[in-house]
Amino acid sequence: MEANTVEKGAEKRRKINYKLVRRMMRGTGVHFVLAAVSLVIAVVSAYVIPVITSFTIDYALLPYAEEGYEAGSNGIPQAVLGWVESIGGSEFIVKHLWLMGIALLLATAVNALATFLRRTHIAFAGEGISKNIRDDLYEHLSLLPFDYHKHVSTGDLVQRCTSDVDTVRRFIQNELLEIIRTVLMVASAAIIMLRIDPQLTLWSVILMPFLTASSFIYFKAVKNSFEKADEAEGRLSAALQENLTGVRVVRAFGQQRRELDNFTEKNADFRKKNLRVNDLMAYYWAASDSFGYLQILLSLCVGVLFTIKGRISVGELLVFTSYTAMLTWPVRQLGRILADLGKASVSLGRIDEIMSAPVEKEPGLALTPEIRGEIEFKNVGFRYEDSTEPVLKGVSFTAKPGETVAILGSTGSGKSTLVQLLQRLYTVTEGEILIDGVNINDIEHSHLRRSIGIVLQEPFLYSRTIMENIRIVEPEADEERVYEAARIAAIHNVVTGFEKGYDTVVGERGVTLSGGQKQRVAIARMLMQNAPIIILDDSMSAVDTETDAAIREALSGRRDFCTTFIISHRITTLATADKIIVLEHGRLVQQGTHDELIEQDGLYRRIARIQNMLEEEIKSEEGGEV
Repeated sequence: MEANTVEKGAEKRRKINYKLVRRMMRGTGVHFVLAAVSLVIAVVSAYVIPVITSFTIDYALLPYAEEGYEAGSNGIPQAVLGWVESIGGSEFIVKHLWLMGIALLLATAVNALATFLRRTHIAFAGEGISKNIRDDLYEHLSLLPFDYHKHVSTGDLVQRCTSDVDTVRRFIQNELLEIIRTVLMVASAAIIMLRIDPQLTLWSVILMPFLTASSFIYFKAVKNSFEKADEAEGRLSAALQENLTGVRVVRAFGQQRRELDNFTEKNADFRKKNLRVNDLMAYYWAASDSFGYLQILLSLCVGVLFTIKGRISVGELLVFTSYTAMLTWPVRQLGRILADLGKASVSLGRIDEIMSAPVEKEPGLALTPEIRGEIEFKNVGFRYEDSTEPVLKGVSFTAKPGETVAILGSTGSGKSTLVQLLQRLYTVTEGEILIDGVNINDIEHSHLRRSIGIVLQEPFLYSRTIMENIRIVEPEADEERVYEAARIAAIHNVVTGFEKGYDTVVGERGVTLSGGQKQRVAIARMLMQNAPIIILDDSMSAVDTETDAAIREALSGRRDFCTTFIISHRITTLATADKIIVLEHGRLVQQGTHDELIEQDGLYRRIARIQNMLEEEIKSEEGGEV
């Protein structure tokens, strides 16, 4: 049951669509600015804490140190050091250590508050962006042409609208500001460390280029691997969705084992590709940990040597050790940031593939004329874009307002395509279709479709109550209108027989109802539309002949203001139509009334005779049993 997916990302190189990025960030600018300001404050306060600690240690040790010991600058500006000396220097610090404690508490509190605000605002921004993406995706999918949805996998679309959106959200919330934080931390630490001792600074960052290089190598490798894993997840989601949707088909043909094997194969492929991503992560973290700890050890050893030689103070050694650790881990995290950036760019590319798909356009004037139901097909031909063979060829007929037109044809003769052209789900490739004298391409498509009610052979019902399903096209409609539509569709008595009546909740696709009941609920829903044109696309195939006749009899009361198209293989359904057209291999080969066609040699008479013979055999068998 594998379906086609949207164009595979592995087959082409995706580029970030910055226009899409700007669009999805609308309304989140204030949160990003506040998060960035909070980030700067958090970084500054984080670097102030080691400075305060080292300064306190140096000035507290000064009165007790050997002669010649000097407190280091600890990267503090000379103006501040001069002010400290003016109020008493080390003696003042020793006597008022509590002030340094308060300074540390304040710096820590500021850091905590700024971190909280940063995470809060970036979370608001991330959730806002993911909401924007989901809203835009849903709107765009609803505007895409019918043909697009026929050629994509629902499971893959769901995965792109959920998992890929969540990947983008996680990157924004967890990693976007981390890039800025890493740059700020490296720049701030470098400035302070260079002010203390340039040579020790060099020793403290000597392994950083290797750590940075390994991050970029990891990024390139993991991006490709994640792209493959993401595509594998899409195929897995598609397989799961299709099996859940077609569960009755699977069980009916006893294909559970085969479908399980199919799912297991895709699951194993996803696991394999995901493990490849995890392996790369394991290699990177092992290497980066080694470089990180080695850098801290190197900085500490050289720093201790410089302290022994009197080149730097104990406080300055503490500053270097703290800053080296603070520098190493953000640079180490660069690999994870880049990896998540790769994942986010892949997900954003998959989202962009949907958003870049062209929406359904108005080919003509987008008029909104009053539609009465006069329809004319003039030499209409149609060919699908991916096919060289035409589905319809030279089809011409007319339908007057209030007429019932029945359509008969073998499988693949173009019956459903004909009514899809009438809805302009596809655009005719030859000839033209006129509705009340207006070319169908010049009628605004939403106005056209509101004027055409359709019931398919396998109607879709929402997982809601029967009442909500029937008045889905007009949620505020009063209950009497619903009951009247249900009576015409011959479903009212059935529904009232349920324990909860119209409040009965039907399952997804209406699985708690029989096939005939689902069709009748769908007919009632269509009747609520009060459309001047009705299409019944084999939509009474699951009801018995008596119910079929009752529905047609009830519908006949609407024929004065409603043009009806009925597609069916049941001659009794077609016989009462004002006009019957017969399609074979995409061509209209017969048209007329039942009485006219029954006299002509052709498909209609052959099918009528076969069905009459079957009915007679059934009656004779029933008579024999009696």
